Amino acid sequence: MADDRILCLEKLRVETIAGRVLVDDVDVELKRGEILGLIGESGAGKSTIGLASMAYARAGMRITGGTITLAGTELRASTALYRRHTRGKSIAYIAQSAAASFNPGMTLMDQVCEAPVVHGVMGRAEAEVYAKKLFRTLQLPNPDTIGDRYPHQVSGGQLQRVMAAMAMSCRPDVIVLDEPTTALDVTTQIEVLALLRDLIAEFGTAGLYITHDLAVVAQIAHRIMVLRHGKTIECGDTVQILEHPRTDYCRALVNERRDAEHLTLSVPDRAAPPILRVRDVTAGYGTAAAARNAVAVVKNASFDLAKGETLAIVGESGSGKSTMARIVTGLLPRWSGDIELAGKSLPPALGRRPNDILRRLQMVHQMPDTALNPRQTLAQIIGRPVALFFGRGRAEVRARVLELLRLVGLPEEFADRKPGQLSGGQKQRVCIARALAAEPEVIICDEPTSALDPLVAEEVLKLLKGLQDRLGLAYVFITHDLGTVRRIAHRTAVMLKGEIIAQGPTEQIFSPPYHPYTEKLILSVPEMHTTWLDEILQKRGGAAGLVAGAAERPAEVTPAARAAAADAGAVAETERMAAREVLGEGRGAAGLEALQTEVRNLKGMMEI
Repeated sequence: MADDRILCLEKLRVETIAGRVLVDDVDVELKRGEILGLIGESGAGKSTIGLASMAYARAGMRITGGTITLAGTELRASTALYRRHTRGKSIAYIAQSAAASFNPGMTLMDQVCEAPVVHGVMGRAEAEVYAKKLFRTLQLPNPDTIGDRYPHQVSGGQLQRVMAAMAMSCRPDVIVLDEPTTALDVTTQIEVLALLRDLIAEFGTAGLYITHDLAVVAQIAHRIMVLRHGKTIECGDTVQILEHPRTDYCRALVNERRDAEHLTLSVPDRAAPPILRVRDVTAGYGTAAAARNAVAVVKNASFDLAKGETLAIVGESGSGKSTMARIVTGLLPRWSGDIELAGKSLPPALGRRPNDILRRLQMVHQMPDTALNPRQTLAQIIGRPVALFFGRGRAEVRARVLELLRLVGLPEEFADRKPGQLSGGQKQRVCIARALAAEPEVIICDEPTSALDPLVAEEVLKLLKGLQDRLGLAYVFITHDLGTVRRIAHRTAVMLKGEIIAQGPTEQIFSPPYHPYTEKLILSVPEMHTTWLDEILQKRGGAAGLVAGAAERPAEVTPAARAAAADAGAVAETERMAAREVLGEGRGAAGLEALQTEVRNLKGMMEI
């Protein structure tokens, strides 16, 4: 094997215990400092290959063929003790769902420091110093104290960055990145992509980057491997795959990203009373009465939703989008204001709402890993609302479950599987099926397609639209994918720091003259060519509405950003990125130079 190849998988084969082939005859080769992008639809085997690169298979699966060579050692032929020593130290893994990967009973610092201490890479004190350096480089708020928090006390985007710090904590040779930017908004995604790319290049680490977003992989990968049904369809240089794909399937993936079909939207009756009315709602964490400890996350928000209408809510992490969803559904009681469903005021708390209200107002959560009971089968998960709200017998419930599985594009035989046996995209479709089981009038969709590959996401969007046309469903669609918003939303509301700063017909919101913040979001959407990230980073110092503001800022956050971070630190389970909450703040040329210095400092700490 060539000296510069750090990871080599040859003729890899992974099967279920029952003998069903999941990955068949796949070859992967990685050199130091190189990033290989794995692309494919949900269930194509991307994550299975990523885990297999550590000689690991999920429960119910096994590696049945091929070799896995890391730094000259064949892992399948090594001892279990050696493989355990290798995982986390020589090869690290950043999971798709950070929320499901952390121990809720340990602080973030304890979890980041655990691997380097256990593997003998460094002592606890040194590990803490290095962890704080990583926190700064990954632009986490309050890097000196964020390690004292528990996983539920930071946002999903922040947790994903902490997981990246955990992966780098042992100075690995290879990092497997499984959808590391899926949970991030477009502006935060830019910085994380740049950071990951620079860290991998500086440290000579190899990266296996798993994603379904071709525009993202175009910015970070040197080569791309396209998978389907566990087999390699095409592998080549990134530019070649994007510009001159050789297979029909690859051409379909590229064209789907570039030429997404504009869905013809039905016209809702705006003259009729709205199905959902939100008026002057304020809410947050803590109690309004205890002003010292209370943090208002949503402030004086108002909007209407007509029957059969889709209202998109967009904004950066920390803008209050997901918190708004929790308020409407009663998961987070509002402090003030009113919410009406079909003209009836809703009790603030979920527990005080009658079953009929619960049935008519459903939610699809952003992270299916934390929304699905891992011990239940899909039949139990989807069948529960059918039995609860309609009182149907076992046979009727089973029939309805199978119907709903077909409706969301899952095979009927999945009914007896558990969530752990599904891909991320398949789990999200189960969440949609569960919401539909209640036959609701309004569905709050919190990033429902963020975990899906483009082809499957397109099917889900068409499914949601078809259900809307047929049943008159109304959607509140929370997302950071502006391309999706333009295609499926009748109206759009833009949130900034807990307030709705603009709302109206989607065409109007995304047409000049833009609100400056809306323009910032639009210009931060990745484009599918390999130079886009570098171009956008160069423009950050001056272009209006980009991640950077008119003025450059030094490596340390401004006092305003620090104050925003302090407020955000008290807010649990919301999407908030403190430095990004101060809009117009960003890294210009000086900031980028400081970032490169930070990376060099980290590299120095890694030298033994």
